[in-house]
Amino acid sequence: MGAALFFVAPTLQAADVIKIGVIGPMNFMQGKSQWNGALMAAEEINAEGGVKIGGRPYKIVLVKADSNEFLSITDATNAMERAVAYDQVDFLVGGFRTEAVLAMQDIAMDYKKVFIGCGAAHPELCLRVGKDYGRYKYFFRGTPVNSRRLVETSFLQLVYVGAILKKELNLPKLKVAVVAEQPVWADPMVEAARKTLPRLGMELVGIWRVSQTAKDVTEELSEVQRADANLIFTIFSSSVGLTFAKQAGQMKIPAAMVGVNVEAQKDGFWQATEGLANYVMTLNTYSRDVVINETTQPFIEAYVRRYGETPTYTADTYAAIKLLLKPAVERAGSLNPDKIVAELEKTDQTVPSGRVKFDADHDLTWGAGYLTGLGVQWQDGRLVAVWPRGWEGITYQGTVPYKIAPWLAEKYKRR
Repeated sequence: MGAALFFVAPTLQAADVIKIGVIGPMNFMQGKSQWNGALMAAEEINAEGGVKIGGRPYKIVLVKADSNEFLSITDATNAMERAVAYDQVDFLVGGFRTEAVLAMQDIAMDYKKVFIGCGAAHPELCLRVGKDYGRYKYFFRGTPVNSRRLVETSFLQLVYVGAILKKELNLPKLKVAVVAEQPVWADPMVEAARKTLPRLGMELVGIWRVSQTAKDVTEELSEVQRADANLIFTIFSSSVGLTFAKQAGQMKIPAAMVGVNVEAQKDGFWQATEGLANYVMTLNTYSRDVVINETTQPFIEAYVRRYGETPTYTADTYAAIKLLLKPAVERAGSLNPDKIVAELEKTDQTVPSGRVKFDADHDLTWGAGYLTGLGVQWQDGRLVAVWPRGWEGITYQGTVPYKIAPWLAEKYKRR
């Protein structure tokens, strides 16, 4: 939990280092990606001469802290306490499950440690900054955009796919089933769906909440099919996303899946679902073929060379360390957390996923010209980007047309 990986050149003394704690569920894909992104950033910074403070170079030392937060909030708080009190890290990046990150956030704030969240989406993490700035100002969201923005982006993608279905299948009205996992991060998205779908001219046929680790969702899928849904709005961050997609493929549920499915963002998803994930779509951050800006492909290519897989959004610990934290420290010319907070607040920085600019609550700015996310779809074993295509005038290089599952098309063409 507190194992440290040192990148200190022999000519430098041990004091010439900056310790960054990388905290997350290290036995799961989300935590492994956090570590991978941080490791790339640290190695690049150190190879380029380190962090310059007052003309003096500091090397990055990473401290890996396994939060085990999927299974235990107590383990998560213990890991955070150890990182700040025993390992004495200077900064923190990571965190994933909102319930655990809220608790870990309080510990970091007790010690006045700058903590860039790279995983949890609940708005409360940044709303705390506005409610009690003096205490929570050391927290910044690094990735993803908050769950309200996630659902807004997902609605845009739902409308995009819905328009294709209506046109190609001659549907008079779209019927949507909402299927979400139970953890609290999904609550704002479910409530937003309940209110928004009717305003979009779509019929909400039901809401299903499932365990984030469910191994069998055939009952829920059967209910969705009986409800005659032609769209399924998914809200998954954990392993249930794999279960749901695989069993939906086995049953050939005649409905298009759109929304959030973090498992579907992984390169290994196709193999894990035994090829049954064809046509599954999810909100995502990266696609191997898509160019968001000039930094996107160099990051993806370096990550793939190093780890043999496309980075997921939690790998944005890379940007948090190299493109946000390092410049702020160098501008501050100090490791004083208050001075660094002041510099982070001025951030307006191009990163591989878009452009980062913090609002008054240290949350991420979302929208055209900032962070938009991607809509990606599995098409015959390849994960390709299908959105945005024309939204707000944006079509990223490398996006391709959306494909309708043949069994969905067949159902409505028979009518």
